[in-house]
Amino acid sequence: MTWNIRIGINPISWSNDDLPELGGDTPLETALSEGAEIGYEGFELGNKFPSEPEALKAKLAEYGVACVSGWYSGRLAEESLEAEIANCRAHMAKLRFNGCKVVVYGEVAGSIQGRIDTPLAKRPRFADSAAWEGYAQRLDAFGAHLKATYGITLAYHHHMGAYVESPEDIDRLMALTGPDVGLLFDTGHAWFGGATDVTVPLARHLHRVVHVHCKDVRGQVVRSARNDGWSFLTGVMNGTFTVPGDGVIDFDAVLTMLYQGGYEGWLVVEAEQDPAVAPSYAYAKKGYDTLRAIVDRLDGGSARKAA
Repeated sequence: MTWNIRIGINPISWSNDDLPELGGDTPLETALSEGAEIGYEGFELGNKFPSEPEALKAKLAEYGVACVSGWYSGRLAEESLEAEIANCRAHMAKLRFNGCKVVVYGEVAGSIQGRIDTPLAKRPRFADSAAWEGYAQRLDAFGAHLKATYGITLAYHHHMGAYVESPEDIDRLMALTGPDVGLLFDTGHAWFGGATDVTVPLARHLHRVVHVHCKDVRGQVVRSARNDGWSFLTGVMNGTFTVPGDGVIDFDAVLTMLYQGGYEGWLVVEAEQDPAVAPSYAYAKKGYDTLRAIVDRLDGGSARKAA
């Protein structure tokens, strides 16, 4: 069968939004031109992209790349559905205008992912089952709103330092929510969160996956981060993450499972690391080449772009 997937990338390989010292002086145009040259078909958004929908579309068109999606900082763990619906309007309208089918929902309420002085062990946790259930109900309602209003599917990003981090957290969230809440499966965060064989949680929730971040990990660095009580950003600075083909995750197994499970959509290379240590172009190319080779093999060398 023809596998309808596209390979995209996140600009943090060139310039990190949370740690400006990591490539902060690299122009957006460098990322776009190099990514397009390598072969990436689209980019997820970052802080350097134009905020106006029309300007964003024009900028991407200059380089012949699509808008994959964009991170949305959600706060439903601690705030109301009504507040979230109001807060999301401009972002969702921008994504819709630029043809996006999913939004990356990252829960930032209580999150320590952006606090370099706070160890991961101090991440937030729901107090009890009632708190979990209330959160799931708000997510379901928000996901339904996004589909009905914008034609966009909520892609929930499990993330280090946030309420939903571990494989057990993912299991619980998926059990409590319905089909209006899709799963963004992030290989790197799954491994860091405790799944050293990331195909195990992927297999459990394959039918809910609507978006995929292909991020590799350096196993020994992740173990140091856990054992020594590092913050998430300290881990990033020390190289916890890298591109597919440069770490310990078996992307052949991951992509084979996605292919056989009928996943369609984007495979997004995402690897926040220091470009002074891991040069952006070389590592972005390594990530692309790794995924491209597997996709072409699975698809008999005739992979097609998704419509």
